[in-house]
Amino acid sequence: MRTVVVGAGRSGLAAARFLAAQGTPVVLTDLRPSPDAELELELARAGIPGVWGDHPLVLLEECTEVIASPGIPRTARFLAEALRRGIPVVGEVEVAHRHLRSTGAGRVLAVTGTNGKSTTTDLTAHLLRAAGIPAVACGNLGLPFVEAVQGAAPGTVFVVELSSYQLESVQAFQADAAAFLNLTEDHLARHGTMDTYRRTKLRIFERQGASDLRVVPAAHPEWWQDAPGAAPSARFGWSPCEAWCDGDGLLHLAGEVLLPRTDLRIPGDHNVENALAAALLARHVGASMDGLRTGLRTYPGLAHRMVLCGERGGVRAYNDSKGTNVDATLTAIHALPGPLVLLLGGTDKGASYAPLREALVGKLRRLIFLGEAIPQLVRDLGDLPHTVVPGFDAAVQTALDLAEPGDQVLLSPACASFDQFANFEQRGDHFESLIQAWSAS
Repeated sequence: MRTVVVGAGRSGLAAARFLAAQGTPVVLTDLRPSPDAELELELARAGIPGVWGDHPLVLLEECTEVIASPGIPRTARFLAEALRRGIPVVGEVEVAHRHLRSTGAGRVLAVTGTNGKSTTTDLTAHLLRAAGIPAVACGNLGLPFVEAVQGAAPGTVFVVELSSYQLESVQAFQADAAAFLNLTEDHLARHGTMDTYRRTKLRIFERQGASDLRVVPAAHPEWWQDAPGAAPSARFGWSPCEAWCDGDGLLHLAGEVLLPRTDLRIPGDHNVENALAAALLARHVGASMDGLRTGLRTYPGLAHRMVLCGERGGVRAYNDSKGTNVDATLTAIHALPGPLVLLLGGTDKGASYAPLREALVGKLRRLIFLGEAIPQLVRDLGDLPHTVVPGFDAAVQTALDLAEPGDQVLLSPACASFDQFANFEQRGDHFESLIQAWSAS
């Protein structure tokens, strides 16, 4: 009997390594024709056989469980057939959670939502560490959960970012506290409808009990009022509730003032909301108010999220490569005063770009359309001042050439990066290298 791991991405490889180290017979399968030499050697040393170029159904014979990488939909032929045969299909998150609960080695906080997940996850771990509680940020933002649990010290709190793709495959996963930050159009090519997408997100609460905590936005009860699970709700927002920011810019938590929003190093209303949600999560597992204040004042933010990466001649350039959907780009536009030279484009995700129009009123210098999404961008925003430059480097140079003193050049593409880059991090790193060369010239 064996476990089949489908997909040799970071989470799939982490799951395969973990299972093999636990003595579980495991087979790894991936659609790539072959692994690179380094990976092939590593798998051989770990005793993990690989099947490359296809996911043959014969692997389901004598298979007790399938571990699916989050990028592979459950409708894919191999996974659908496994489900038809009654073989459990879970993700790496479930494997990690199963191990953690069996050992009692730590607690789990979880974060989902369309936008702000990575910042809130990372910030929550930062708050806990500032309060003297060992914590690791993991999951969708980079470090696989199953990798994080290996060798972690007892008492560690694991703050796990969970995408809708990951939540499709949870079964027994249960978080001591979980946050659902927001909901806007995204991943509809996979989920089909907004309600299916919403219900997938709500699975983060599914196994919670009465002693756990559900962290939710006060302004949008329609997103979460039918959430599963038995946890009580703690709300965050802009009117009096469990965690809120008042009209004077003071952040409150459980009836006590935390700090003025001006003390935060991360800008924008969206980051006030992220900070409030993170404070609720961290407080639930024992962070002191003083620890929260220290952490909130010292948190620098994540890379590729509204980072000022260069300035020359009165023009500032910002890297928001993590702006991979329209709502994230709207947030970036609202955070800057303008005028903006805005770089849009990459791999289209199926949502309309028209909502950007209103936010750009009075702020727009020029739009730069790039990458595979050019036809859709022209369709939705083509009547606004724009220039079409398909290649990334040329598009960045065009944006810098068009910017005038006082302008901001903003990379917030509202698209995935896969047409020209491996991921948004690579896109953001490359943008910053171009800007640094420009700044120094």
